[in-house]
Amino acid sequence: MKPRRIIRRASLAGAAAGLPQTLHPVLRRIYGARGVRGVEDLDLSLERLLPIRSLGGIDAAVDLLLQCRRSGGSVLVIGDFDADGATSTAVVIRQLRRLGFTAPQFLVPDRFKFGYGLTPEIVRVAATLRPGLIVTVDNGVSSLEGVAEARRLGIEVLVTDHHLPGATLPEAAAIVNPNLPGEPFASKALAGVGVAFYVMAALTRRMRDDGSLPAGTPANPADLLDLVALGTVADVVPLDFNNRILVAQGLRRIRAGRCVPGLRALLEASGRRLEETIGQDLGFQAGPRLNAAGRLEDMTLGIDCLLTDDASVARELAQRLAQLNSERRELEARMQGEALVQVDALVASLEGALPAGLCLFDAGWHQGVIGLVASRVKERLHRPVIAFAPGDPGWLKGSARSVPGLHVRDVLDAVAAHHPGLLEKFGGHAMAAGMTLRAERLPDFAQAFAAEVDRCAGEDTLSGDLYTDGPLAAGEFTADTAVALREGGPWGAGFAEPAFDGRFGVIDTRVVGSRHLKLRLRAPSGETTQAIAFRYLDDSQAAAIRPQQSIELVYRAALDDYGGGRRLQLVAEWLAPAEQPDPSP
Repeated sequence: MKPRRIIRRASLAGAAAGLPQTLHPVLRRIYGARGVRGVEDLDLSLERLLPIRSLGGIDAAVDLLLQCRRSGGSVLVIGDFDADGATSTAVVIRQLRRLGFTAPQFLVPDRFKFGYGLTPEIVRVAATLRPGLIVTVDNGVSSLEGVAEARRLGIEVLVTDHHLPGATLPEAAAIVNPNLPGEPFASKALAGVGVAFYVMAALTRRMRDDGSLPAGTPANPADLLDLVALGTVADVVPLDFNNRILVAQGLRRIRAGRCVPGLRALLEASGRRLEETIGQDLGFQAGPRLNAAGRLEDMTLGIDCLLTDDASVARELAQRLAQLNSERRELEARMQGEALVQVDALVASLEGALPAGLCLFDAGWHQGVIGLVASRVKERLHRPVIAFAPGDPGWLKGSARSVPGLHVRDVLDAVAAHHPGLLEKFGGHAMAAGMTLRAERLPDFAQAFAAEVDRCAGEDTLSGDLYTDGPLAAGEFTADTAVALREGGPWGAGFAEPAFDGRFGVIDTRVVGSRHLKLRLRAPSGETTQAIAFRYLDDSQAAAIRPQQSIELVYRAALDDYGGGRRLQLVAEWLAPAEQPDPSP
């Protein structure tokens, strides 16, 4: 692991002044560095959620849904093949069923046959189901041709999405998207499932107000916040205040056992206790298992898991998803190794230099896993990476992952503007995007992408700086600290999980699970503590860490309850022999 600069966050002026003195001192420092000024900033009750009707287009969306219900038509939900799309689909289907809609259905495009979004091809398949209304979730804002095809076939379309729109919007009957031009809705970071929840909440409120929903009908949309939390965390959208409310409320319901059987089964299959579920369990355990269906097979399997109310069926489906996830991990490890061989060859050919933005391709790579490969290589190289795999004959599918400070979708937009015809289609977010291009244009695209990243990237964008909350002090290396941090979330993008740094003495080490490094360390204060570096041995550049050595460590403070105990365990984010200068103040 190459040396990287460590930058310690400082508390913002006046931050945390209004927090109670009874709060754990580490947590006070953490909140202060994130701009939390008082208890009102920690009030994550549903009453603090942005008003349902403040999201543009939502009244028109409700009108469409009620019109379909009155006519006796069926709603067909067309989702995306990731966890956000799956949870969005489940939220809409579950709520429409509870509201008395006639046999709502869903359809997920096969990523290998149809690709992403509401394409004309998937619309023609949808038409065979004779829907009264198509509702897109987590897609649709860029589906100009698909919406046009639906209109040609006489099917109305309601688009619910959160992706950035292109220059032209589809001619849908209604569009709900917080990122539409001129949209005043304050939370631009809503995931697709967040948008779906808002639409279902508005629909439920309208039906209660107009008397079309009998009193006492168990249709509170808040009951679905477990799914909203899962999709929001798994999609790695920024946890602004509104999203933190959605996730916190969802976690509260999960811990109380009030979650759908499928989510319970996914968490139990990963060895997690429901009552102790945290956001990271959704992002690193339940989410990947759900995503495995869309990556390797068909997300229908994942959606069925979230829709069933039969606990035994849920366990069976969760077990199948766990098997797929194991297959995904094996495939990812092989592809990652192949990608790093390419990187090493490129470094050698360029005498140690690397392009600002990197494109990788192998004819044997799997479309469903290239995004994960791009993410792993990005973490290693600290620059945006696009991994490509074969698509239709003569075409490539690409998946991009970016670094903080570089909006990868905007980069692709600039490439498309400066090189007309180079990209067939693209879309995405600031940190992730997908694209299609002709295979023979890959060298041209790689050059254009690297040049655009070089033009857009700020001085520190590609530095790989590590931001921490400083060191833990004497007396803070305790299980109580880990518990306070766990309960102080939800943490995530935009509200960073606490990380700390320090120089430690190595007492002893051992390898666990063939890939992970377990360490016993001596803190600067003299305290002894345990640490683990997951996948450390995957890094071919990792220095050998030996006893009686000093190391620089960036770490998270986690609770290790393996075997029934409650111990502090430092989880390494980065470590290296203590040869570099002291961290920046």
